[in-house]
Amino acid sequence: MGKRSRAQAVLLVGLAFLFSATATPLGAQHAPGMHSAVPASQGGFPEAMHSAMVKMSKDMESAPMSGDPDKDFLAMMIPHHEGAVEMARLVLLHGRDPLVRKLAEEIIAAQQAEIVTMRQRLEILKAGRDENPGGFPALGGTRGPDPRTFSPKH
Repeated sequence: MGKRSRAQAVLLVGLAFLFSATATPLGAQHAPGMHSAVPASQGGFPEAMHSAMVKMSKDMESAPMSGDPDKDFLAMMIPHHEGAVEMARLVLLHGRDPLVRKLAEEIIAAQQAEIVTMRQRLEILKAGRDENPGGFPALGGTRGPDPRTFSPKH
């Protein structure tokens, strides 16, 4: 199995695991006369969410593989994060729970920041090996300080 095939297989297994809990209710085909498990009152949310997941999966699968794990990781993670932003946006349009909406807002902010960072880093790596990254992007990024260098003050 070639590098691209192996990477695609790993990605597809991961996607299958990730979406196993949600893909069936959202995208299941129903025989005539059968009813969806999703209430009609959700006004297009199930279809929109399913479309967002399908697009994310397609975009991740079509990410160009270079054989460089760093570049390939970034190339696949960018559409993954874009999909998360779209799904969170859909919750803001359709959801009502204030805590879920707050989480969606936080996801959008964090994922958008990470998308910018990943795109910038990918461009740097495409230009050539960056042997001295100088902290860009910082290892802590939007996830907090780097635990290897962080020392809390007592």
